[in-house]
Amino acid sequence: MQALDDLSQNVHLLLERYEALQRENAQLREDIERQRNELIRTHSELVELQQKNRRLAVVNSMTSAENSEEATKRLNALIAQVDRAITALKK
Repeated sequence: MQALDDLSQNVHLLLERYEALQRENAQLREDIERQRNELIRTHSELVELQQKNRRLAVVNSMTSAENSEEATKRLNALIAQVDRAITALKK
């Protein structure tokens, strides 16, 4: 009879541990999902900041006193391209 009681107690303990592991697993899955969402948000922010950085670099190169003549040439070339595009669209 003692062996049966021991077996019953061991099964009960095993079920308790199994339920605890299931709860822990569910919590870990939630943590993974939360971290995945944070990673996606952070990556999007990184991409946005990289784009801003590139735009600022272009603006800085155009506004630099050393490059003002070159910037003027670039702007004139861009304006000419836009003018050609507008003319092409009108045809």
